[in-house]
Amino acid sequence: MVPVSGVHEYPFVVVSNERVADQVFRMVISAPKLAAALEPGQFVNVRVPGNDAHLLRVPLSFASADGREGTIEFVYATVGDATRRMTAMRELQSSSVLGPCGHGWREPTQKGRVLLVAGGIGVTPVVAAGRWLAGMGYDFDAVVGAQTASRLWGIDELRQLGRGQVAMTTDDGSEGLRGFTTDAMRQLLEAHDYVEVMTCGPNVMMAGVARLAEQAGVPCQTSLERMMGCGFGACNTCNVALRNGGYASCCKDGPVFDSREVAW
Repeated sequence: MVPVSGVHEYPFVVVSNERVADQVFRMVISAPKLAAALEPGQFVNVRVPGNDAHLLRVPLSFASADGREGTIEFVYATVGDATRRMTAMRELQSSSVLGPCGHGWREPTQKGRVLLVAGGIGVTPVVAAGRWLAGMGYDFDAVVGAQTASRLWGIDELRQLGRGQVAMTTDDGSEGLRGFTTDAMRQLLEAHDYVEVMTCGPNVMMAGVARLAEQAGVPCQTSLERMMGCGFGACNTCNVALRNGGYASCCKDGPVFDSREVAW
Protein backbone atom coordinates (compact mmCIF):
# COMPACT_ATOMS: atom_id res chain seq x y z
CA MET A 1 0.00 0.00 0.00
CA VAL A 2 1.30 3.46 -0.85
CA PRO A 3 0.73 6.67 1.13
CA VAL A 4 -2.57 8.46 0.58
CA SER A 5 -2.32 11.13 -2.09
CA GLY A 6 -1.37 14.46 -0.54
CA VAL A 7 0.57 13.06 2.45
CA HIS A 8 4.19 14.17 2.28
CA GLU A 9 7.20 14.53 4.54
CA TYR A 10 8.14 18.10 5.45
CA PRO A 11 11.06 19.51 7.44
CA PHE A 12 10.21 21.69 10.40
CA VAL A 13 11.94 23.92 12.93
CA VAL A 14 10.74 24.42 16.51
CA VAL A 15 9.64 28.00 17.21
CA SER A 16 8.67 27.42 20.86
CA ASN A 17 7.86 24.58 23.25
CA GLU A 18 6.49 25.34 26.70
CA ARG A 19 4.45 23.83 29.51
CA VAL A 20 0.90 25.25 29.61
CA ALA A 21 -0.71 22.93 32.20
CA ASP A 22 0.17 19.91 34.32
CA GLN A 23 1.71 17.37 31.91
CA VAL A 24 0.46 19.47 28.97
CA PHE A 25 2.77 21.31 26.55
CA ARG A 26 2.31 23.71 23.66
CA MET A 27 4.71 23.48 20.72
CA VAL A 28 4.79 25.81 17.73
CA ILE A 29 6.72 24.74 14.66
CA SER A 30 7.60 26.42 11.39
CA ALA A 31 6.62 24.29 8.39
CA PRO A 32 5.23 26.72 5.79
CA LYS A 33 4.15 24.30 3.06
CA LEU A 34 2.39 21.98 5.50
CA ALA A 35 0.77 24.83 7.43
CA ALA A 36 -0.79 26.08 4.19
CA ALA A 37 -2.20 22.63 3.38
CA LEU A 38 -3.69 21.57 6.73
CA GLU A 39 -7.43 21.65 7.38
CA PRO A 40 -9.02 21.74 10.88
CA GLY A 41 -9.41 18.26 12.33
CA GLN A 42 -6.65 16.64 10.31
CA PHE A 43 -3.48 15.44 12.03
CA VAL A 44 0.24 15.03 11.40
CA ASN A 45 2.87 12.44 12.32
CA VAL A 46 5.98 13.91 13.94
CA ARG A 47 9.43 12.33 14.07
CA VAL A 48 10.75 12.96 17.57
CA PRO A 49 14.57 12.78 17.84
CA GLY A 50 16.43 11.33 20.81
CA ASN A 51 15.88 7.56 20.57
CA ASP A 52 16.88 5.72 17.40
CA ALA A 53 15.11 2.56 18.65
CA HIS A 54 11.77 4.39 18.52
CA LEU A 55 10.82 4.02 14.86
CA LEU A 56 7.21 5.19 14.98
CA ARG A 57 6.28 8.82 14.62
CA VAL A 58 3.90 10.55 17.03
CA PRO A 59 0.43 11.39 15.67
CA LEU A 60 -0.64 14.87 16.78
CA SER A 61 -3.73 16.99 16.30
CA PHE A 62 -3.19 20.72 15.96
CA ALA A 63 -4.90 23.71 17.54
CA SER A 64 -4.07 26.10 14.71
CA ALA A 65 -2.26 26.25 11.39
CA ASP A 66 -1.34 29.67 10.05
CA GLY A 67 -0.69 29.49 6.33
CA ARG A 68 0.55 33.09 6.16
CA GLU A 69 2.99 32.76 9.05
CA GLY A 70 3.86 29.18 8.13
CA THR A 71 3.38 27.93 11.69
CA ILE A 72 1.50 25.05 13.30
CA GLU A 73 0.48 24.93 16.97
CA PHE A 74 0.31 21.60 18.81
CA VAL A 75 -0.93 21.08 22.36
CA TYR A 76 0.00 17.64 23.62
CA ALA A 77 0.08 15.58 26.81
CA THR A 78 3.09 13.64 28.05
CA VAL A 79 1.85 10.06 27.96
CA GLY A 80 4.93 8.04 26.99
CA ASP A 81 8.59 8.09 26.04
CA ALA A 82 8.12 9.87 22.72
CA THR A 83 6.04 12.74 24.10
CA ARG A 84 8.43 13.10 27.05
CA ARG A 85 11.27 13.45 24.55
CA MET A 86 9.18 15.94 22.65
CA THR A 87 9.08 18.20 25.73
CA ALA A 88 12.88 18.42 25.49
CA MET A 89 12.85 19.82 21.96
CA ARG A 90 14.11 23.39 21.93
CA GLU A 91 13.85 26.48 19.76
CA LEU A 92 15.54 26.08 16.36
CA GLN A 93 15.79 22.29 16.72
CA SER A 94 14.69 20.55 13.52
CA SER A 95 13.04 17.30 12.51
CA SER A 96 10.40 16.16 10.02
CA VAL A 97 6.64 15.68 9.95
CA LEU A 98 4.23 13.73 7.72
CA GLY A 99 0.99 15.36 6.66
CA PRO A 100 -1.64 16.42 6.07
CA CYS A 101 -3.18 13.16 7.32
CA GLY A 102 -6.80 12.05 7.34
CA HIS A 103 -10.10 13.87 7.00
CA GLY A 104 -11.02 16.67 9.37
CA TRP A 105 -14.12 18.48 10.57
CA ARG A 106 -16.99 18.99 8.15
CA GLU A 107 -18.97 22.21 8.07
CA PRO A 108 -22.45 21.74 9.59
CA THR A 109 -25.13 21.01 7.02
CA GLN A 110 -27.21 23.96 8.24
CA LYS A 111 -26.57 27.31 9.87
CA GLY A 112 -27.11 27.58 13.59
CA ARG A 113 -25.45 27.09 16.95
CA VAL A 114 -22.85 24.34 17.40
CA LEU A 115 -21.88 22.50 20.59
CA LEU A 116 -18.22 21.56 21.13
CA VAL A 117 -17.31 18.93 23.73
CA ALA A 118 -13.68 18.20 24.66
CA GLY A 119 -12.14 15.86 27.20
CA GLY A 120 -8.48 15.87 28.24
CA ILE A 121 -6.04 16.52 25.42
CA GLY A 122 -8.93 16.05 22.99
CA VAL A 123 -9.35 19.78 23.45
CA THR A 124 -6.64 20.41 20.84
CA PRO A 125 -8.68 19.64 17.68
CA VAL A 126 -11.78 21.11 19.37
CA VAL A 127 -10.00 24.46 19.72
CA ALA A 128 -9.13 24.19 16.03
CA ALA A 129 -12.82 23.55 15.32
CA GLY A 130 -13.84 26.58 17.37
CA ARG A 131 -11.44 28.88 15.54
CA TRP A 132 -12.62 27.50 12.20
CA LEU A 133 -16.30 27.88 13.06
CA ALA A 134 -15.81 31.42 14.36
CA GLY A 135 -14.07 32.33 11.11
CA MET A 136 -17.15 31.18 9.19
CA GLY A 137 -19.53 33.12 11.43
CA TYR A 138 -20.91 30.25 13.53
CA ASP A 139 -21.76 30.73 17.19
CA PHE A 140 -20.98 27.86 19.52
CA ASP A 141 -20.99 26.77 23.13
CA ALA A 142 -18.26 24.53 24.47
CA VAL A 143 -17.64 22.08 27.29
CA VAL A 144 -14.03 21.38 28.28
CA GLY A 145 -13.28 18.68 30.83
CA ALA A 146 -10.21 17.34 32.60
CA GLN A 147 -9.30 15.24 35.62
CA THR A 148 -8.38 18.31 37.65
CA ALA A 149 -8.04 22.09 37.25
CA SER A 150 -4.27 21.96 36.77
CA ARG A 151 -4.73 19.94 33.56
CA LEU A 152 -7.25 22.25 31.90
CA TRP A 153 -6.23 24.07 28.72
CA GLY A 154 -8.22 25.73 25.97
CA ILE A 155 -10.73 27.66 28.08
CA ASP A 156 -9.21 31.08 27.38
CA GLU A 157 -8.62 30.24 23.71
CA LEU A 158 -12.28 29.38 23.19
CA ARG A 159 -13.62 32.28 25.28
CA GLN A 160 -11.50 34.80 23.39
CA LEU A 161 -13.38 33.87 20.22
CA GLY A 162 -16.50 35.36 21.83
CA ARG A 163 -18.99 33.00 20.22
CA GLY A 164 -20.80 31.69 23.29
CA GLN A 165 -20.59 29.97 26.66
CA VAL A 166 -17.57 27.86 27.65
CA ALA A 167 -18.26 25.46 30.51
CA MET A 168 -15.66 23.54 32.50
CA THR A 169 -15.90 20.17 34.24
CA THR A 170 -13.38 18.36 36.42
CA ASP A 171 -13.50 14.90 37.90
CA ASP A 172 -12.50 16.20 41.34
CA GLY A 173 -14.54 19.43 41.33
CA SER A 174 -11.44 21.66 41.49
CA GLU A 175 -12.80 23.85 38.66
CA GLY A 176 -16.26 24.25 37.16
CA LEU A 177 -18.84 21.50 37.46
CA ARG A 178 -17.80 18.42 39.38
CA GLY A 179 -18.50 15.51 37.07
CA PHE A 180 -18.22 14.59 33.42
CA THR A 181 -18.46 16.58 30.22
CA THR A 182 -21.69 14.72 29.44
CA ASP A 183 -23.26 16.21 32.59
CA ALA A 184 -22.62 19.74 31.33
CA MET A 185 -23.59 18.73 27.80
CA ARG A 186 -26.95 17.46 29.02
CA GLN A 187 -27.67 20.83 30.64
CA LEU A 188 -26.77 22.73 27.48
CA LEU A 189 -28.90 20.47 25.28
CA GLU A 190 -31.88 21.21 27.55
CA ALA A 191 -31.25 24.97 27.34
CA HIS A 192 -30.37 25.47 23.64
CA ASP A 193 -31.01 24.17 20.16
CA TYR A 194 -27.93 22.99 18.27
CA VAL A 195 -27.40 22.06 14.64
CA GLU A 196 -24.24 20.01 15.25
CA VAL A 197 -22.06 18.52 17.98
CA MET A 198 -18.28 18.18 17.54
CA THR A 199 -16.30 16.20 20.08
CA CYS A 200 -12.89 14.73 20.88
CA GLY A 201 -11.60 13.01 23.99
CA PRO A 202 -11.45 9.57 25.62
CA ASN A 203 -13.45 6.94 23.76
CA VAL A 204 -15.83 6.30 26.66
CA MET A 205 -16.57 10.03 26.86
CA MET A 206 -17.26 10.31 23.13
CA ALA A 207 -19.56 7.30 23.31
CA GLY A 208 -21.61 9.18 25.90
CA VAL A 209 -21.56 12.38 23.86
CA ALA A 210 -22.68 10.46 20.76
CA ARG A 211 -25.52 8.84 22.70
CA LEU A 212 -26.81 12.18 24.05
CA ALA A 213 -26.56 13.81 20.61
CA GLU A 214 -28.46 10.94 18.98
CA GLN A 215 -31.16 11.09 21.65
CA ALA A 216 -31.51 14.83 20.99
CA GLY A 217 -31.60 14.31 17.22
CA VAL A 218 -28.46 16.40 16.67
CA PRO A 219 -25.77 15.29 14.18
CA CYS A 220 -22.47 14.56 15.91
CA GLN A 221 -18.92 14.48 14.57
CA THR A 222 -16.37 12.55 16.62
CA SER A 223 -12.60 12.89 16.25
CA LEU A 224 -11.42 9.43 17.27
CA GLU A 225 -8.17 8.61 19.03
CA ARG A 226 -6.34 5.46 17.95
CA MET A 227 -2.72 4.32 17.73
CA MET A 228 -2.03 5.62 14.22
CA GLY A 229 1.43 4.19 13.58
CA CYS A 230 1.98 5.18 9.96
CA GLY A 231 -0.63 7.89 9.42
CA PHE A 232 -1.68 6.86 5.92
CA GLY A 233 -3.37 3.44 6.12
CA ALA A 234 -0.47 1.02 5.65
CA CYS A 235 -0.03 -0.57 9.08
CA ASN A 236 -3.68 -1.43 9.92
CA THR A 237 -3.26 -0.64 13.62
CA CYS A 238 -5.99 2.00 13.92
CA ASN A 239 -9.12 0.11 12.88
CA VAL A 240 -12.51 1.53 13.84
CA ALA A 241 -15.41 -0.91 14.21
CA LEU A 242 -18.49 0.30 12.32
CA ARG A 243 -22.11 -0.01 13.45
CA ASN A 244 -23.16 -1.58 10.15
CA GLY A 245 -20.30 -4.07 10.22
CA GLY A 246 -16.72 -4.06 9.05
CA TYR A 247 -13.96 -1.64 9.89
CA ALA A 248 -12.63 1.73 8.78
CA SER A 249 -9.12 3.10 9.09
CA CYS A 250 -8.95 5.92 11.62
CA CYS A 251 -5.97 7.59 9.98
CA LYS A 252 -7.24 7.39 6.41
CA ASP A 253 -11.04 7.43 6.71
CA GLY A 254 -11.03 9.62 9.82
CA PRO A 255 -10.02 10.69 12.34
CA VAL A 256 -13.37 12.53 12.18
CA PHE A 257 -16.37 10.23 11.81
CA ASP A 258 -20.12 10.66 11.97
CA SER A 259 -20.87 9.26 15.43
CA ARG A 260 -23.74 7.17 14.03
CA GLU A 261 -21.25 5.19 11.93
CA VAL A 262 -19.19 4.00 14.89
CA ALA A 263 -19.84 0.81 16.88
CA TRP A 264 -19.27 2.27 20.33
